[in-house]
Amino acid sequence: MTEERPTRDYILVAAAVVAVIVAVLVLLARTGSRPSPTEARLSAEQKAYLPQIVITDARMSAAENFLGHTVTYLDAQVTNKGGKEVRQLELELVFVDTLNQVVLRETARPITPRSAPLKPGQTRSFQVSFEHMPLEWNQAPPTITPTSVQF
Repeated sequence: MTEERPTRDYILVAAAVVAVIVAVLVLLARTGSRPSPTEARLSAEQKAYLPQIVITDARMSAAENFLGHTVTYLDAQVTNKGGKEVRQLELELVFVDTLNQVVLRETARPITPRSAPLKPGQTRSFQVSFEHMPLEWNQAPPTITPTSVQF
């Protein structure tokens, strides 16, 4: 009887490990094939307008806050090259390391319902602050991609 119990325990542990691996693989397969939640809720008109949003002059800086911690800043310009007034804008910011591997992915909202809309042809500065940047970050500005726009 004592030999039977360890064998049964090993079989149960192995079955649990296999179940976890299968669940992780299924989850990865499902998330990889779906559009992001932002993409899923954009209309065809909104998706077509995203290339009209142009980000320029991105630069990084750092300063100490009143607690003595370093805060990193992204300063950039957003231009509405299209013919519609933009009332809300969401951007994806992707920071990489020296091997071009993603080390941080953030969302920025330079145009919100609380700010003035961005009129056609208008350019506006914006700033995003980061309390903690990964040590692996290559110190370069992120890749900035418009992901959502509301008129």
